[in-house]
Amino acid sequence: MQDLMMADQLNIGMIMRHAEQIAADVEIVSVLGDGTRHRYTYSEAFARSRRLANALDRLGVASGSCVATLAWNDYRHFELYYAIPCSGRICHTINPRLFPEQIAYIINHAHDSVLFFDPQFMPLLEKLQAGLPEDMQYVALCAADALPASTLPNLKSYEALLACESDRYDWPVLDERTPSGLCYTSGTTGNPKGVLYSHRSTLLHNLAGSLSEAAGLRAQDTVLPIVPMFHVNAWGMPYSAAMIGARLVLPGPKAGDGETLASLINEERVTYALGVPTVWLALLNHLDRSGVPIPSLKRAVSGGSACPPSLVERMEHYGVTLEIGWGMTETSPLGTYNRPQPWYQALEDEERIRQKVKAGRQVFGISLRIVDELGVELPRDGQTSGALQARGPWVCAGYFGGKPTEGWFDTGDVATLDERGYLQITDRIKDVIKSGGEWISSIDIENAVMTHPDVAEAAVIGVVHAIWGERPLLLVVPRPGTSPQADDLLGFLEGKVAKWWIPDACELLAQLPYTATGKVSKKELRERFADYLWPAAERSLRP
Repeated sequence: MQDLMMADQLNIGMIMRHAEQIAADVEIVSVLGDGTRHRYTYSEAFARSRRLANALDRLGVASGSCVATLAWNDYRHFELYYAIPCSGRICHTINPRLFPEQIAYIINHAHDSVLFFDPQFMPLLEKLQAGLPEDMQYVALCAADALPASTLPNLKSYEALLACESDRYDWPVLDERTPSGLCYTSGTTGNPKGVLYSHRSTLLHNLAGSLSEAAGLRAQDTVLPIVPMFHVNAWGMPYSAAMIGARLVLPGPKAGDGETLASLINEERVTYALGVPTVWLALLNHLDRSGVPIPSLKRAVSGGSACPPSLVERMEHYGVTLEIGWGMTETSPLGTYNRPQPWYQALEDEERIRQKVKAGRQVFGISLRIVDELGVELPRDGQTSGALQARGPWVCAGYFGGKPTEGWFDTGDVATLDERGYLQITDRIKDVIKSGGEWISSIDIENAVMTHPDVAEAAVIGVVHAIWGERPLLLVVPRPGTSPQADDLLGFLEGKVAKWWIPDACELLAQLPYTATGKVSKKELRERFADYLWPAAERSLRP
């Protein structure tokens, strides 16, 4: 017997049609490269997306082809997010912060046929041109009169392209398993790997992310995705905001500047924002210096890397509840979310903050487990650490160009799961420090030292040690105007982490290196300190 329910295909076109019907007049605000702001509505955005779909047809872009974007968060990029997948093509977002040779590699690996780019990336593309496909078509995201002179072949202006097209388009009925988006990992080891999303996975991901125990967006919200649209679909916000009918603010190329963010939040009355910890640090440092409040911002989410407890406390000082999410390119990215619960308030202050910086509970649709080196599932007791694995309808089963696999996806994280289902990331497998045969969590040490008032940023890496195999080295960026002493910072850790976890040395740095996705590059730090000479007088207690 079969059911008697309608079998509509789950695809991104559903989001577009829904938003046009329930939020046609809701505003999308974009910060442009020159600092000005562009404003229009969802209705106007999707009318332009239809023009763009017609233009893709006229350019001869075949169904199923990859169409690349190299752009910041603004209204034109938003239009590409809908026109490309809803017309049956694949939206391939490229991270401009990757090394140039990585950008050339992924363009060729994806077999991109058209590349839409912000004009500021023209010099980069001209340098890469010889190594890119000869038949590549280039479209600069600007008006015809702003199109720079260039050596790029087949170069067109986005606005001139759209001006020739009708805003009527007969969107194809797409099978929900049709590929919709392609995003490459940052490639810290080897070449970047592509994750191919489907219409079905994208729609389900955004439905789950919109539940009340996750982002929980409302139509009354004004959403600011500071996380770039070239990185895992800006954590789904260009789709989730439209699905809910929330007002959307796109911050353009200056998303990491604290002063610009504070002005944008206040002037546009942003209620919910998303970014990595370094973004929130930049915002807080500006607020501390200027004394400017941000009264409209009630909630924000931090993801991408571990969130120090001090960051949660500093955001609370400004009336912002900082919520933590965990995920990765391979999970679309949402895997878990930590929405504060009423029982948190019964905890002592220190324990409450520790609870709030956990990665949260798996969202509906995601299954998580931790396993040992033999793949045996470990207990959910909040104490036992193991390799974190995930599965679900928006978790990748294989990389672009490869073969799908069965079973669970290995995330590369080391974690615990407790009885309530809360995930605590203790480290990346590649970053765990093994000293005297025992594991040391770099994240726990970093979180502890970040509570020191003179510490702006911190990283802990394992460095070769003649006796213990590896020992932790603490690397600290002081807060402006402070001059902490290395020994004082090491002493500050006493009683906050296991005594034998306390690093043997501390080095003060002007800044930490970051990856293309805004995470501290511990790979680069390990290379830099590979030949580090430990102090003659080392700390006493060892494993």
